[in-house]
Amino acid sequence: MSMRKLLAAALLLVPANAASAEGPGLGQPLAEEEIPFYARYVMPDGRGLPEGSGTAAAGSAIWGEKCATCHGATGIEGPVMPPVGPNDVWAKPAGRYWPYATTLFDYIRRAMPLDAPKSLSDDEAYALAAFILAANGVIGEGDEMNAESLPKVVMPNRDNFLDVWAKQGATPW
Repeated sequence: MSMRKLLAAALLLVPANAASAEGPGLGQPLAEEEIPFYARYVMPDGRGLPEGSGTAAAGSAIWGEKCATCHGATGIEGPVMPPVGPNDVWAKPAGRYWPYATTLFDYIRRAMPLDAPKSLSDDEAYALAAFILAANGVIGEGDEMNAESLPKVVMPNRDNFLDVWAKQGATPW
């Protein structure tokens, strides 16, 4: 009998209760307030989005203060990956080519600005997402982005991605 067949047979003999053991019993669960925002996931359907809101107008002021140095005054110029376009620098900007607007929000909240990641408030992250989406023509200038409206944004390139979330079901991990 081959080694693979022996291993498969051994796994079949493992009692069901051993396979569902909860672990070694180390540590303790964290309370909700002990989990930092950047350790939470924002899913494409909006699960995990925080309270808050923002508009492109509010995002424009924040952009000028915290984003323009790297991404240009309007988000088109760069020098670092411009999120508005397409343009000569970047053919597939995040504001048009990412599959989900929730991913854009999550990335902004976790990683921006480059010199102070995780420093934006939820309202600032929503406003910056709204600014980028409006600058790309994905939403209207006056549209407010929040936990209810952001997941409803249909990104222009969404259909060119494989929807792994749908394939994995309700619990992808």
